[in-house]
Amino acid sequence: MTSAPVIETARLRLRGHVMADMDAFEAFFASDRATYSGRPKNRAHLWYGFASEVGSWDLMGHGGWGVETRDGALIGQVAITQPPHFPEREIGWTLFAGYEGRGFACEAAAAALGWAWAQGWDTLVSYITPANARSIALAKRLGAEHDPKAALPEGETADETVVYRHFPDADGSPEAYA
Repeated sequence: MTSAPVIETARLRLRGHVMADMDAFEAFFASDRATYSGRPKNRAHLWYGFASEVGSWDLMGHGGWGVETRDGALIGQVAITQPPHFPEREIGWTLFAGYEGRGFACEAAAAALGWAWAQGWDTLVSYITPANARSIALAKRLGAEHDPKAALPEGETADETVVYRHFPDADGSPEAYA
């Protein structure tokens, strides 16, 4: 069984999900913060998505991490996933209300990218809704570049999704965040 590795940063801990996390995700998806996140239709669909990010560790060697502060408060998720309709591995992030504006999403995503580069991967993408200016800004802050030639997830159009590409030389060294 492959579990999500624990990654610690200066302020955060990325760890495998636990059942108690699902309630926080249910609250997130019921809020306006989930506007660009593809809301599940109901709790059963939430379970399928949540369980897929946990099970992806066993099936694919990557998946979702719960992101918590050093005092144990769950503040969101960062995940590296590739469901069947994604042409490439994607890194994505979610931050719960009250934790924005402090660099937590950037810190968590940078840690996950560092882990990916240590696995020998040469690229990841972020599939982002074009109107999601905050996620686009974070992708750029992480060193990602818009890649209009990249394949989109099955069934999606350029009006619905833009692709930002991450590379180890842009996101993998501490100098990139100075």
